[in-house]
Amino acid sequence: MANIEDIIPNYWYNIIPDLPKPLPPPRDPPDAEFSRIDLLRKIMPQEVLRQQFTVERFVTIPKEVREAYFNIGRPTPLVRAKRLEEVLNTPARIYYKYEGATPTGSHKINTAIPQAFFSMKEGINHLVTETGAGQWGTAVALAARMYGLNSTIFMVKVSYEQKPQRRTIMQLYGAKVHSSPTPLTEFGKKVINQNPSHPGSLGIAMSEAIEYAMSNGYKYLVGSVLDVVVLHQSVIGLETMRQLEDIDEEPDVLVGCVGGGSNFGGFTFPFIGSRKGSKYVAVGSYEIPKFSQGAYNYDFPDSAGLLPLVKMITLGRDYVPPPIYSGGLRYHGAAPSLSMLIKEGIVSWKEYNEREIFEAAQMFLQTQGIVPAPESAHAIKAVIDEAREAKAKNEKRVIVFNLSGHGLLDLPNYESMMKRIG
Repeated sequence: MANIEDIIPNYWYNIIPDLPKPLPPPRDPPDAEFSRIDLLRKIMPQEVLRQQFTVERFVTIPKEVREAYFNIGRPTPLVRAKRLEEVLNTPARIYYKYEGATPTGSHKINTAIPQAFFSMKEGINHLVTETGAGQWGTAVALAARMYGLNSTIFMVKVSYEQKPQRRTIMQLYGAKVHSSPTPLTEFGKKVINQNPSHPGSLGIAMSEAIEYAMSNGYKYLVGSVLDVVVLHQSVIGLETMRQLEDIDEEPDVLVGCVGGGSNFGGFTFPFIGSRKGSKYVAVGSYEIPKFSQGAYNYDFPDSAGLLPLVKMITLGRDYVPPPIYSGGLRYHGAAPSLSMLIKEGIVSWKEYNEREIFEAAQMFLQTQGIVPAPESAHAIKAVIDEAREAKAKNEKRVIVFNLSGHGLLDLPNYESMMKRIG
Protein backbone atom coordinates (compact mmCIF):
# COMPACT_ATOMS: atom_id res chain seq x y z
CA MET A 1 0.00 0.00 0.00
CA ALA A 2 1.44 3.37 -1.04
CA ASN A 3 1.91 6.33 1.27
CA ILE A 4 -1.12 8.53 0.88
CA GLU A 5 0.84 11.50 -0.52
CA ASP A 6 2.50 9.23 -3.12
CA ILE A 7 -0.91 8.59 -4.70
CA ILE A 8 -1.00 12.20 -5.93
CA PRO A 9 0.60 12.06 -9.40
CA ASN A 10 3.71 14.03 -10.36
CA TYR A 11 2.28 14.87 -13.77
CA TRP A 12 -1.00 15.60 -15.54
CA TYR A 13 -2.09 13.45 -18.48
CA ASN A 14 -2.93 15.00 -21.85
CA ILE A 15 -5.06 12.79 -24.12
CA ILE A 16 -4.48 14.89 -27.27
CA PRO A 17 -1.58 12.74 -28.62
CA ASP A 18 -3.61 9.57 -27.96
CA LEU A 19 -6.81 10.59 -29.75
CA PRO A 20 -7.81 8.38 -32.72
CA LYS A 21 -7.17 11.27 -35.13
CA PRO A 22 -5.78 14.82 -34.90
CA LEU A 23 -8.04 17.18 -33.00
CA PRO A 24 -9.41 19.96 -35.24
CA PRO A 25 -7.61 23.12 -34.07
CA PRO A 26 -9.31 26.21 -32.65
CA ARG A 27 -9.81 28.83 -35.32
CA ASP A 28 -11.00 32.36 -35.89
CA PRO A 29 -14.36 32.90 -37.61
CA PRO A 30 -14.12 33.87 -41.29
CA ASP A 31 -13.87 37.62 -41.88
CA ALA A 32 -13.48 38.21 -38.13
CA GLU A 33 -12.96 41.81 -37.08
CA PHE A 34 -10.34 40.61 -34.56
CA SER A 35 -8.46 37.41 -33.82
CA ARG A 36 -10.02 35.35 -31.03
CA ILE A 37 -6.81 33.34 -30.75
CA ASP A 38 -4.82 36.53 -30.18
CA LEU A 39 -7.42 37.51 -27.59
CA LEU A 40 -6.67 34.31 -25.65
CA ARG A 41 -3.05 35.41 -25.42
CA LYS A 42 -4.16 38.67 -23.84
CA ILE A 43 -6.70 37.42 -21.33
CA MET A 44 -5.27 34.08 -20.11
CA PRO A 45 -2.16 33.51 -17.98
CA GLN A 46 0.70 32.59 -20.31
CA GLU A 47 1.54 29.22 -18.73
CA VAL A 48 -2.14 28.24 -18.82
CA LEU A 49 -2.22 29.19 -22.51
CA ARG A 50 0.94 27.18 -23.20
CA GLN A 51 -0.61 24.12 -21.59
CA GLN A 52 -3.80 24.68 -23.58
CA PHE A 53 -1.89 24.13 -26.83
CA THR A 54 0.66 21.55 -25.70
CA VAL A 55 0.92 18.19 -27.48
CA GLU A 56 3.01 16.64 -24.70
CA ARG A 57 1.46 13.48 -23.28
CA PHE A 58 2.57 14.28 -19.74
CA VAL A 59 2.93 17.73 -18.14
CA THR A 60 4.83 18.04 -14.86
CA ILE A 61 2.80 19.24 -11.88
CA PRO A 62 4.82 21.96 -10.11
CA LYS A 63 5.97 21.00 -6.62
CA GLU A 64 4.02 23.92 -5.14
CA VAL A 65 0.80 22.81 -6.86
CA ARG A 66 1.27 19.21 -5.74
CA GLU A 67 1.74 20.43 -2.16
CA ALA A 68 -1.42 22.53 -2.48
CA TYR A 69 -3.30 19.45 -3.73
CA PHE A 70 -2.20 17.56 -0.62
CA ASN A 71 -3.20 20.45 1.64
CA ILE A 72 -6.76 20.54 0.25
CA GLY A 73 -7.27 16.82 0.80
CA ARG A 74 -5.85 15.01 -2.19
CA PRO A 75 -5.82 12.20 -2.86
CA THR A 76 -9.58 12.12 -2.52
CA PRO A 77 -11.04 8.79 -1.34
CA LEU A 78 -12.02 5.90 -3.56
CA VAL A 79 -14.88 4.13 -1.77
CA ARG A 80 -16.73 0.90 -2.47
CA ALA A 81 -20.50 1.46 -2.41
CA LYS A 82 -21.32 -1.84 -0.68
CA ARG A 83 -24.71 -0.83 0.70
CA LEU A 84 -25.80 0.37 -2.73
CA GLU A 85 -24.69 -2.97 -4.17
CA GLU A 86 -26.76 -4.78 -1.52
CA VAL A 87 -29.91 -2.76 -2.19
CA LEU A 88 -29.55 -3.40 -5.92
CA ASN A 89 -28.76 -7.08 -5.25
CA THR A 90 -26.19 -6.93 -8.03
CA PRO A 91 -23.05 -9.02 -8.61
CA ALA A 92 -21.35 -5.82 -9.79
CA ARG A 93 -18.80 -4.09 -7.61
CA ILE A 94 -19.36 -0.32 -7.46
CA TYR A 95 -16.72 2.24 -6.51
CA TYR A 96 -16.91 6.02 -6.40
CA LYS A 97 -14.15 8.63 -6.41
CA TYR A 98 -15.34 11.30 -3.99
CA GLU A 99 -14.36 14.78 -5.16
CA GLY A 100 -16.83 16.28 -2.69
CA ALA A 101 -14.17 15.75 -0.02
CA THR A 102 -12.30 18.91 -1.10
CA PRO A 103 -12.87 22.15 0.88
CA THR A 104 -14.97 23.63 -1.94
CA GLY A 105 -17.03 20.45 -2.29
CA SER A 106 -16.25 19.55 -5.90
CA HIS A 107 -13.56 18.71 -8.45
CA LYS A 108 -13.25 22.30 -9.65
CA ILE A 109 -10.40 23.18 -7.26
CA ASN A 110 -8.11 20.82 -9.23
CA THR A 111 -7.68 23.37 -12.03
CA ALA A 112 -8.34 26.54 -10.02
CA ILE A 113 -5.18 25.96 -7.97
CA PRO A 114 -2.71 25.64 -10.88
CA GLN A 115 -4.32 28.47 -12.83
CA ALA A 116 -4.14 30.78 -9.79
CA PHE A 117 -0.58 29.62 -9.03
CA PHE A 118 0.61 30.39 -12.56
CA SER A 119 -1.17 33.75 -12.39
CA MET A 120 0.64 34.63 -9.17
CA LYS A 121 4.00 33.63 -10.68
CA GLU A 122 3.32 35.96 -13.63
CA GLY A 123 2.59 38.94 -11.39
CA ILE A 124 -1.17 38.95 -12.04
CA ASN A 125 -3.27 40.34 -9.18
CA HIS A 126 -6.93 40.00 -10.28
CA LEU A 127 -8.74 36.97 -11.69
CA VAL A 128 -12.14 36.88 -13.40
CA THR A 129 -14.34 33.94 -14.30
CA GLU A 130 -17.89 32.68 -14.64
CA THR A 131 -19.74 30.02 -12.69
CA GLY A 132 -22.92 28.03 -13.20
CA ALA A 133 -24.01 26.28 -10.02
CA GLY A 134 -21.23 28.00 -8.10
CA GLN A 135 -18.66 25.23 -7.68
CA TRP A 136 -16.17 26.72 -10.15
CA GLY A 137 -16.59 30.22 -8.78
CA THR A 138 -16.06 28.92 -5.26
CA ALA A 139 -12.89 27.13 -6.34
CA VAL A 140 -11.49 30.24 -8.05
CA ALA A 141 -12.36 32.42 -5.05
CA LEU A 142 -10.46 30.08 -2.72
CA ALA A 143 -7.50 29.56 -5.07
CA ALA A 144 -7.19 33.32 -5.58
CA ARG A 145 -7.18 33.85 -1.82
CA MET A 146 -4.53 31.11 -1.39
CA TYR A 147 -2.15 33.08 -3.60
CA GLY A 148 -3.09 36.59 -2.44
CA LEU A 149 -5.10 37.52 -5.54
CA ASN A 150 -8.43 39.31 -5.99
CA SER A 151 -11.30 37.66 -7.86
CA THR A 152 -14.55 38.63 -9.58
CA ILE A 153 -17.16 35.98 -10.40
CA PHE A 154 -20.11 36.20 -12.82
CA MET A 155 -22.70 33.69 -11.57
CA VAL A 156 -25.55 32.50 -13.80
CA LYS A 157 -28.71 34.27 -12.64
CA VAL A 158 -30.86 31.20 -12.01
CA SER A 159 -28.15 29.68 -9.78
CA TYR A 160 -27.43 33.05 -8.15
CA GLU A 161 -31.05 32.99 -6.99
CA GLN A 162 -31.37 29.23 -6.32
CA LYS A 163 -28.05 28.79 -4.49
CA PRO A 164 -27.42 31.84 -2.25
CA GLN A 165 -25.14 29.81 0.02
CA ARG A 166 -22.66 29.34 -2.83
CA ARG A 167 -22.65 33.08 -3.34
CA THR A 168 -21.99 33.58 0.38
CA ILE A 169 -19.02 31.19 0.37
CA MET A 170 -17.44 33.01 -2.58
CA GLN A 171 -17.89 36.32 -0.80
CA LEU A 172 -16.40 34.88 2.41
CA TYR A 173 -13.32 33.90 0.40
CA GLY A 174 -13.13 37.54 -0.72
CA ALA A 175 -14.63 37.39 -4.21
CA LYS A 176 -16.97 39.92 -5.76
CA VAL A 177 -19.98 38.07 -7.19
CA HIS A 178 -22.33 39.41 -9.88
CA SER A 179 -25.56 37.87 -11.18
CA SER A 180 -25.33 37.17 -14.93
CA PRO A 181 -26.61 38.72 -17.14
CA THR A 182 -25.71 42.02 -15.52
CA PRO A 183 -25.73 45.63 -16.76
CA LEU A 184 -22.10 45.77 -15.61
CA THR A 185 -21.03 44.61 -19.11
CA GLU A 186 -22.08 45.63 -22.60
CA PHE A 187 -23.01 42.06 -23.48
CA GLY A 188 -25.05 41.74 -20.30
CA LYS A 189 -26.93 44.94 -21.13
CA LYS A 190 -27.72 43.54 -24.59
CA VAL A 191 -29.11 40.29 -23.17
CA ILE A 192 -31.21 42.12 -20.56
CA ASN A 193 -32.61 44.51 -23.16
CA GLN A 194 -33.71 41.55 -25.28
CA ASN A 195 -35.16 39.64 -22.32
CA PRO A 196 -35.29 41.35 -18.90
CA SER A 197 -36.15 38.04 -17.19
CA HIS A 198 -33.42 35.98 -18.89
CA PRO A 199 -32.34 33.12 -16.55
CA GLY A 200 -28.76 33.37 -17.75
CA SER A 201 -26.48 30.61 -19.04
CA LEU A 202 -22.87 29.54 -18.73
CA GLY A 203 -22.20 30.82 -22.24
CA ILE A 204 -23.49 34.30 -21.32
CA ALA A 205 -21.58 34.37 -18.04
CA MET A 206 -18.39 33.35 -19.87
CA SER A 207 -18.86 36.23 -22.31
CA GLU A 208 -19.39 38.71 -19.48
CA ALA A 209 -16.34 37.49 -17.58
CA ILE A 210 -14.15 37.75 -20.68
CA GLU A 211 -15.42 41.24 -21.50
CA TYR A 212 -14.89 42.37 -17.91
CA ALA A 213 -11.34 40.98 -17.86
CA MET A 214 -10.53 42.69 -21.17
CA SER A 215 -11.96 46.02 -20.08
CA ASN A 216 -10.06 46.11 -16.80
CA GLY A 217 -6.75 44.51 -17.72
CA TYR A 218 -7.42 41.45 -15.56
CA LYS A 219 -6.87 37.77 -16.44
CA TYR A 220 -9.60 35.25 -17.23
CA LEU A 221 -9.60 31.72 -15.82
CA VAL A 222 -11.44 29.00 -17.72
CA GLY A 223 -13.37 26.38 -15.77
CA SER A 224 -14.31 23.73 -18.33
CA VAL A 225 -14.44 22.79 -22.04
CA LEU A 226 -10.89 23.83 -23.00
CA ASP A 227 -8.16 21.18 -23.11
CA VAL A 228 -6.06 22.76 -20.36
CA VAL A 229 -8.87 22.25 -17.84
CA VAL A 230 -9.28 18.59 -18.79
CA LEU A 231 -5.50 18.28 -18.44
CA HIS A 232 -5.52 19.56 -14.85
CA GLN A 233 -8.52 17.41 -13.95
CA SER A 234 -6.62 14.28 -15.00
CA VAL A 235 -5.33 14.20 -11.42
CA ILE A 236 -8.68 12.53 -10.61
CA GLY A 237 -8.26 9.65 -13.05
CA LEU A 238 -4.56 9.17 -12.33
CA GLU A 239 -5.25 8.89 -8.60
CA THR A 240 -8.12 6.50 -9.25
CA MET A 241 -5.92 4.25 -11.39
CA ARG A 242 -3.37 4.02 -8.57
CA GLN A 243 -6.04 3.40 -5.93
CA LEU A 244 -7.61 0.60 -8.00
CA GLU A 245 -4.20 -1.00 -8.53
CA ASP A 246 -3.64 -0.97 -4.76
CA ILE A 247 -6.76 -3.10 -4.26
CA ASP A 248 -6.16 -5.29 -7.35
CA GLU A 249 -9.25 -4.12 -9.20
CA GLU A 250 -9.61 -3.62 -12.96
CA PRO A 251 -12.47 -1.34 -14.04
CA ASP A 252 -14.96 -2.50 -16.64
CA VAL A 253 -17.19 0.58 -16.75
CA LEU A 254 -16.28 4.21 -15.96
CA VAL A 255 -19.02 6.81 -15.56
CA GLY A 256 -19.16 10.58 -15.11
CA CYS A 257 -21.56 13.46 -15.66
CA VAL A 258 -20.95 16.10 -18.33
CA GLY A 259 -21.50 19.84 -18.28
CA GLY A 260 -18.56 21.07 -20.33
CA GLY A 261 -16.65 17.82 -19.98
CA SER A 262 -13.68 18.48 -17.68
CA ASN A 263 -15.02 16.31 -14.84
CA PHE A 264 -15.69 13.35 -17.13
CA GLY A 265 -12.49 13.82 -19.13
CA GLY A 266 -10.29 14.23 -16.09
CA PHE A 267 -11.70 11.03 -14.62
CA THR A 268 -11.81 8.78 -17.69
CA PHE A 269 -9.10 10.01 -20.08
CA PRO A 270 -6.16 8.43 -18.19
CA PHE A 271 -8.01 5.10 -18.41
CA ILE A 272 -8.83 5.58 -22.09
CA GLY A 273 -5.21 6.45 -22.85
CA SER A 274 -4.00 3.37 -20.93
CA ARG A 275 -6.64 1.13 -22.54
CA LYS A 276 -8.08 0.31 -19.12
CA GLY A 277 -11.82 -0.32 -18.97
CA SER A 278 -14.06 -1.43 -21.79
CA LYS A 279 -16.92 1.07 -21.49
CA TYR A 280 -16.94 4.80 -20.77
CA VAL A 281 -20.30 6.47 -20.16
CA ALA A 282 -20.77 10.24 -20.38
CA VAL A 283 -24.03 11.29 -18.73
CA GLY A 284 -25.90 14.47 -19.57
CA SER A 285 -29.22 16.11 -18.84
CA TYR A 286 -32.35 15.15 -20.78
CA GLU A 287 -33.45 18.77 -20.46
CA ILE A 288 -30.25 19.95 -22.19
CA PRO A 289 -30.00 17.29 -24.92
CA LYS A 290 -26.59 18.05 -26.39
CA PHE A 291 -25.74 14.39 -26.96
CA SER A 292 -29.05 13.38 -28.53
CA GLN A 293 -29.78 16.57 -30.46
CA GLY A 294 -26.50 18.47 -30.73
CA ALA A 295 -24.41 18.76 -33.89
CA TYR A 296 -20.66 18.14 -34.22
CA ASN A 297 -19.63 21.51 -35.59
CA TYR A 298 -17.30 24.42 -35.07
CA ASP A 299 -18.98 26.71 -32.55
CA PHE A 300 -18.14 29.37 -29.99
CA PRO A 301 -17.65 28.18 -26.40
CA ASP A 302 -19.20 31.46 -25.17
CA SER A 303 -22.45 33.15 -26.20
CA ALA A 304 -20.90 36.44 -27.36
CA GLY A 305 -18.40 34.72 -29.64
CA LEU A 306 -15.30 36.18 -27.98
CA LEU A 307 -13.41 32.89 -27.71
CA PRO A 308 -12.04 30.99 -30.75
CA LEU A 309 -14.28 28.54 -32.57
CA VAL A 310 -13.73 24.93 -31.51
CA LYS A 311 -15.14 21.76 -33.03
CA MET A 312 -17.46 20.17 -30.50
CA ILE A 313 -20.86 18.66 -29.93
CA THR A 314 -23.08 21.70 -29.49
CA LEU A 315 -26.66 22.88 -29.31
CA GLY A 316 -25.51 26.29 -30.56
CA ARG A 317 -24.13 29.24 -28.66
CA ASP A 318 -27.56 30.96 -28.69
CA TYR A 319 -29.23 27.98 -27.00
CA VAL A 320 -30.94 29.01 -23.75
CA PRO A 321 -30.91 26.09 -21.28
CA PRO A 322 -34.01 25.62 -19.13
CA PRO A 323 -33.55 26.53 -15.43
CA ILE A 324 -32.90 23.01 -14.15
CA TYR A 325 -31.40 22.44 -10.71
CA SER A 326 -28.18 20.96 -12.12
CA GLY A 327 -26.69 24.36 -12.88
CA GLY A 328 -23.33 22.89 -13.81
CA LEU A 329 -24.89 21.01 -16.74
CA ARG A 330 -26.57 24.09 -18.26
CA TYR A 331 -24.07 24.45 -21.10
CA HIS A 332 -24.56 24.20 -24.85
CA GLY A 333 -21.40 22.28 -25.76
CA ALA A 334 -18.88 19.62 -24.74
CA ALA A 335 -15.09 19.62 -24.70
CA PRO A 336 -13.58 19.06 -28.19
CA SER A 337 -11.60 15.99 -27.08
CA LEU A 338 -14.67 14.40 -25.48
CA SER A 339 -16.80 15.31 -28.49
CA MET A 340 -14.37 13.51 -30.81
CA LEU A 341 -14.31 10.40 -28.61
CA ILE A 342 -18.11 10.29 -28.66
CA LYS A 343 -18.24 10.74 -32.44
CA GLU A 344 -15.63 7.99 -32.86
CA GLY A 345 -17.70 5.61 -30.70
CA ILE A 346 -15.08 5.27 -27.96
CA VAL A 347 -17.26 7.02 -25.36
CA SER A 348 -20.98 6.24 -25.08
CA TRP A 349 -23.57 8.60 -23.62
CA LYS A 350 -26.86 8.71 -21.73
CA GLU A 351 -29.27 11.48 -20.78
CA TYR A 352 -31.63 11.49 -17.78
CA ASN A 353 -34.39 13.80 -16.62
CA GLU A 354 -34.63 15.50 -13.23
CA ARG A 355 -37.07 13.01 -11.75
CA GLU A 356 -34.82 10.08 -12.64
CA ILE A 357 -31.71 11.66 -11.17
CA PHE A 358 -33.53 12.74 -8.01
CA GLU A 359 -34.65 9.16 -7.37
CA ALA A 360 -31.09 7.93 -7.99
CA ALA A 361 -29.72 10.55 -5.59
CA GLN A 362 -32.16 9.41 -2.89
CA MET A 363 -31.10 5.79 -3.27
CA PHE A 364 -27.44 6.77 -3.03
CA LEU A 365 -27.75 9.04 -0.01
CA GLN A 366 -29.95 6.52 1.81
CA THR A 367 -27.36 3.77 1.28
CA GLN A 368 -24.02 5.62 1.30
CA GLY A 369 -24.96 8.62 3.44
CA ILE A 370 -23.64 11.27 1.03
CA VAL A 371 -25.92 13.90 -0.49
CA PRO A 372 -24.66 14.11 -4.08
CA ALA A 373 -24.66 17.25 -6.16
CA PRO A 374 -27.57 17.11 -8.66
CA GLU A 375 -24.99 17.06 -11.46
CA SER A 376 -23.28 14.01 -9.93
CA ALA A 377 -26.65 12.30 -9.49
CA HIS A 378 -26.78 11.94 -13.28
CA ALA A 379 -23.74 9.66 -13.05
CA ILE A 380 -25.31 7.76 -10.16
CA LYS A 381 -28.41 7.02 -12.24
CA ALA A 382 -26.24 5.57 -15.02
CA VAL A 383 -24.34 3.48 -12.47
CA ILE A 384 -27.59 2.07 -11.08
CA ASP A 385 -28.69 1.14 -14.60
CA GLU A 386 -25.32 -0.55 -15.25
CA ALA A 387 -25.55 -2.48 -11.98
CA ARG A 388 -29.07 -3.66 -12.79
CA GLU A 389 -27.93 -4.77 -16.23
CA ALA A 390 -25.06 -6.68 -14.61
CA LYS A 391 -27.60 -8.43 -12.40
CA ALA A 392 -29.79 -9.33 -15.36
CA LYS A 393 -26.77 -10.79 -17.19
CA ASN A 394 -25.17 -12.21 -14.01
CA GLU A 395 -21.94 -10.33 -14.73
CA LYS A 396 -19.42 -9.40 -12.04
CA ARG A 397 -18.50 -6.15 -13.72
CA VAL A 398 -16.54 -3.46 -11.87
CA ILE A 399 -18.24 -0.06 -12.15
CA VAL A 400 -16.33 3.06 -11.12
CA PHE A 401 -17.77 6.57 -11.20
CA ASN A 402 -16.73 10.06 -10.28
CA LEU A 403 -18.88 11.61 -7.58
CA SER A 404 -17.86 15.09 -8.66
CA GLY A 405 -19.31 17.00 -5.72
CA HIS A 406 -21.60 16.99 -2.69
CA GLY A 407 -25.07 18.53 -2.67
CA LEU A 408 -25.22 19.99 0.82
CA LEU A 409 -25.72 23.46 -0.64
CA ASP A 410 -28.37 22.12 -3.03
CA LEU A 411 -30.81 21.07 -0.30
CA PRO A 412 -33.39 23.77 -1.22
CA ASN A 413 -33.45 22.27 -4.72
CA TYR A 414 -33.86 18.77 -3.31
CA GLU A 415 -36.70 20.08 -1.14
CA SER A 416 -38.40 21.52 -4.21
CA MET A 417 -38.03 18.20 -6.03
CA MET A 418 -39.52 16.31 -3.07
CA LYS A 419 -42.57 18.58 -3.17
CA ARG A 420 -42.85 18.28 -6.94
CA ILE A 421 -42.78 14.50 -7.25
CA GLY A 422 -44.24 13.64 -3.82
